[in-house]
Order: sequence, then structure tokens, then C-alpha cells
Amino acid sequence: MTTAAQSYYTPDPAVIVASANAAVRQQILQRFHSLRIRAAEALGGADAIGKLESSECQLLLLDGRLPDLDTQDVLRTIHSRFPGIDVLLLDEAGEPLLPQEWRSADARQIFQTVAQWQMPSSSDLPKPDAVGETLPGMIGQSACMHRVSRMARLVARHDTPVLLTGPTGSGKELVASAIHELSTRSGKRMVTINCAAIPEALLEAELFGYIRGAFTGAVQSHMGRIHAAHGGTLFLDEIGEMPLGMQAKLLRFVDRGEIQRLGSSDVFRVDARVIAATNVNLAELSRQRLFREDLFYRLAVFPIDLPPLAQRRSDVRLLAEHFVQKLGGGRGRISAEAESALERHSWPGNVRELQHVMERALILAEEEPIQPEHLGLTNLAAGSYVA
Repeated sequence: MTTAAQSYYTPDPAVIVASANAAVRQQILQRFHSLRIRAAEALGGADAIGKLESSECQLLLLDGRLPDLDTQDVLRTIHSRFPGIDVLLLDEAGEPLLPQEWRSADARQIFQTVAQWQMPSSSDLPKPDAVGETLPGMIGQSACMHRVSRMARLVARHDTPVLLTGPTGSGKELVASAIHELSTRSGKRMVTINCAAIPEALLEAELFGYIRGAFTGAVQSHMGRIHAAHGGTLFLDEIGEMPLGMQAKLLRFVDRGEIQRLGSSDVFRVDARVIAATNVNLAELSRQRLFREDLFYRLAVFPIDLPPLAQRRSDVRLLAEHFVQKLGGGRGRISAEAESALERHSWPGNVRELQHVMERALILAEEEPIQPEHLGLTNLAAGSYVA
């Protein structure tokens, strides 16, 4: 094992440290650096698997609590795809656990050093800012939304692929737009593709483009939407709805930045940052072979999960007031009784449902303050409302 001192981000690390806790990662990386051992960091399970594919890593330090994938699923994937790599789990305190067996003598030697470390306790680790600046266009001061804002601002500086997850109506497109606006690509286009809205027969032509005569009706050449995002950002909404056959073609672009138009043998290189969004569990779809595993790992390098509105009730009043001012031209007002009813509602349709409810209430209330009866919320527990 070569032990020449190199950067933490060397493309050929001997060790990869996978944890969502930046403080733990930096503590471990600094110690490896002081020992002149090549080490790199991974932000989660998908990122770790992606780095294993392009390195000669001998040891993976894996946090037992990952932000994106189940740790046991990651272990099964690694043992299946990378049988020569040793995995060292970190417990809740960030301390290494002894594996049952070793495949590599080098990994065993590294462990003998790692096992002597006294990892910092959670109280010793630096704390993230309790209050941070929200994203452009985002309304909310809840702790979970500050976390989303912080992660989005951090990744916006890089071209790392982002996977936005969360229920329908939770604001995934807004976060994608904010990441683009905060990036160095903000001067270029953000091209949005709703993978569920384009018929499968037309999807390839829309994504990759075509040349004249490629099929019946192709009277002139057409540049695809991926090509149109060159220099900017490509937002793949509802990526879980993309047909399997199309996923293989998309993988080539995500992996190599290459596209090929229908009817042509010419290959174009496109420089576009990829952000994908889904309201389904892509990891579970991958296990069921309904979504390509390799594409999932390449899209989920930096996952950001958006909470449902039911988990951010402190933001309901702020959002409601925002929609009333926006839709009512500054004339609307919400009564205290209506605010209380809004905060008790379960909001199965999330922020989008709240917007529609406030639009309807403004119409019913006319020039008067909005009352509970204008909201039409009849079953607060079930989240249903009358027409």
C-alpha cells in the first residue's frame, strides 16, 4: 500500500470514509492524512458505492446511520459488487467496530491504527448553525427546512448530481430551481423534464433529439432537451417514472456526458448539471429491478429529502399568509380561528394543497377576513375537505 501523503480528495484512495456527519469525516480524514494514508470522504451510501467503482479502495469506514440508504443494503451491495473490500462499521459514537474477518492485510494494518482512536463525542463536535438563510423563493423557518436550505446551499457550489426526494407537493422543483440559481451555472438555462408527463414513445426524441428523416414526421432536425441544458442544469422531475429502456440511455449521459440523437451516429458531449426528483423510493425500486441500480447510484450522490408539511406545522401560518398576499394582491387577511384550523389540518397534499385551499378561501371570503368555513376543512385528521 502506497503511503505517500496526498490530498483527502485523491482519486485513488486507500480508504473511504462514508458518513453524513461532516465533523466525524473531517476528524477521521485528518488522522489518515497525518499517517500519510490516502483517504477520501463520501456523504452517504450511494456516494460511497460510486467512489468504490472508480478507485482501488481497500477499506471502507461506514457510518451505521446513513442519510440515503439502509446500511445493510449498502453492505450487501458492497459484498456482492466489491468482494475484495473490507468494511469497518462505525457505531453511534463514531468509533470503529471489529469485523469478523479480513480480506486484506493492508486493511488489517490500517484497522490496528484506527482501533486506537478515541472518537469525539457528539457534544464535542461542532454544531451546525441553528438558524440559516432560507433558499430563494422558499417560505419557512422550521428546523427541517433550515436543514434542507443548508444542504442545498452547500451542494449548489459544486456540479455534484443531486437527488431530491419527498412527497408530491413538498417543493422539490422549488429547491431544484434554488440550487441552480445559487450555482455558477445560474446564467444559463435550467431545463425541466417531467418524466411522467411525456409518452414513452416520444420520450427518447424529446430527451436526445433527432435528425431529419429519423422517423415518419421528422421533417427537420431537432435538438433534444438535454442538449438545450448545455452549460446549465438539467432537472429530471419524477425520475422514478422513466421507462427502464430509457434509463440505460440516460445512464450514458449521466456517466459520460454523451448523447446521441435519433437517426444519427454522431456523439455530442453535453455539459449539464443533473438534478433529479422523485416521490417514490428509488432504492426499493432498484431492489425490485424496476429502476436501474447503476443509474440510481449515479443520481443519488447527494440526496436531499424534503419533509411533508405535516412535519413542519410551524411553517403553515407563514405559508398561508404568503399565499394570501400573493393571490389576493395584498388584500386578504386570515382570522385567528382560521389560522388555528390550518395548523391542525394534516395536509396530505402538502404545500400545493395549502396553496389551493387558500386560493379557494380568498374567493369565498370576498373582501372579509378568511374564516374556518371558507377553508372547507371538515375532517382535520383524515385531511379531507368539502367542495
